[in-house]
Amino acid sequence: MSQKILTLAGIIITASILPVTSAQAAGECATGKTLEEGVLTIATGNPAYFPWVIDNEPAGGKGFEAAVAYAVAAQMGFEAEKVEWTSSSFDQAIQPGQKNFDFNLQQFSITEDREKIVDFSIPYYTSALAVIVRQPTIDAGVQPTLESLKSLTWGADANTTATPVIQELIAPESDPLLYDDTINVIEAMNANQIDATLLDLPVALYQAGAVMNDGVVLGQFAADESTSPDHFGLLMEEGNPIKACVDAALTALIDSGELAQIEAQWLQQATDVPMIR
Repeated sequence: MSQKILTLAGIIITASILPVTSAQAAGECATGKTLEEGVLTIATGNPAYFPWVIDNEPAGGKGFEAAVAYAVAAQMGFEAEKVEWTSSSFDQAIQPGQKNFDFNLQQFSITEDREKIVDFSIPYYTSALAVIVRQPTIDAGVQPTLESLKSLTWGADANTTATPVIQELIAPESDPLLYDDTINVIEAMNANQIDATLLDLPVALYQAGAVMNDGVVLGQFAADESTSPDHFGLLMEEGNPIKACVDAALTALIDSGELAQIEAQWLQQATDVPMIR
């Protein structure tokens, strides 16, 4: 065997024992596990709201959840052009059965009841909960203290985890009024039917600043102060084999600090809201 052939053989042998890169490993992890081979199908709500998605265009990659989605996709070995977006309502997504997406992100809180019928990734965000009131309530003297909040009339979206937090953490003098969705809660506040509601902090900032004429984010509870803080997870069909790949991608983003950087970029304004004592 000539020296040239020996050298070539050495290259081949050396290449065969090199470690597999993270991108290669991620790509292999997802192979054969997505709805469409070579494509990652991601769902969100329609409309999708600020600051989760900017201008209701998740494909633009702007907004916290849109940016997270593309970062997860990249870790899994999918380039941006191999990501396809679809939409589903919140209620449709959390029902059992076959899904038209590989994973869905639209602020799904991970709960025991939901985990019985769908799968979640490890958390990609733990949200503080914030209190919204109107300016007349501020003018009447309400303060960002638990004692001050107890006398208010509360309303909440019955589909979220806000109701038990209101009842257990705030313990108001009267039971909260329940509504079908956040839009109806805000309308009730504008109509003076309720004084306050509790929403995830970024949603509260959007509703108070962009939807209400005189909305004020009175204060926030630290994420670890409630008995069940809202941990958001990527939602998947129950038993979806891609879950391990998604969890590995999120773990890599957490370990590298990239997920924290995405949060700082799109949710930075949340740090200006006072804590409720």
